[in-house]
Amino acid sequence: MGSMIGFQRPDGQDVQGYLAEPAGGSAGAPAVVVIQEWWGLNDQIRGVAERLARAGYTALVPDLYRGQSTVEAEEAHHLMSGLNFGDAAAQDIRGAVQALKARGATKVGVTGYCMGGALTILSLTMVPEADAGVVWYGYPPLEYVDAGRITAPLLAHWAEQDQAFAIAGVDALEEKLRAAGVAYTGHRYLAGHAFANETAQGPGRYPFTQYDAAWAQVAWDRTLRFFGRTLG
Repeated sequence: MGSMIGFQRPDGQDVQGYLAEPAGGSAGAPAVVVIQEWWGLNDQIRGVAERLARAGYTALVPDLYRGQSTVEAEEAHHLMSGLNFGDAAAQDIRGAVQALKARGATKVGVTGYCMGGALTILSLTMVPEADAGVVWYGYPPLEYVDAGRITAPLLAHWAEQDQAFAIAGVDALEEKLRAAGVAYTGHRYLAGHAFANETAQGPGRYPFTQYDAAWAQVAWDRTLRFFGRTLG
């Protein structure tokens, strides 16, 4: 099991994060920053970090909500609305990448789900130290995506039936990435929003979120192959 650690943002502020390490320890292991969904730093996203650790990566989940989390969509929306996305990307996420490199990781990737997917794209424009990114069904308003600043290779998993992030927006984003010459691969799945989150259904959740175990496994395998190639 992982544990909470502290690390510093570039501006010197302290942040907490959940760190999961591979069985052999993190010395020399590649690393991944995992960005939460709008629910916060909960058991499900800790589980993603643990799964990456079992695959041989050091994983760090920055606590973007500073200790708050929820299972209610309404409250999650409120928490997300209070988050400064630019600050989270340029400070919290960049600080997490820098902290992992300071711990000895030669290469560090970034991955995130839903709100975290949008933040993954933003962070690749603001975190020059990031070596790769994997987006799971989320993108920011396209006017905030300066694709020319993305130098790391990018993989994305999109849900064709996503009612939270319309596939037309994915088309426009992909056009932007192609025009900027980003090393990008996008996969589309006949699935709904949050198809890789095993807690997508339940009280307080939206009716359009649905877990799909088969597509989740395909996307996970593709993610590990991509990180294996880009992070070593």
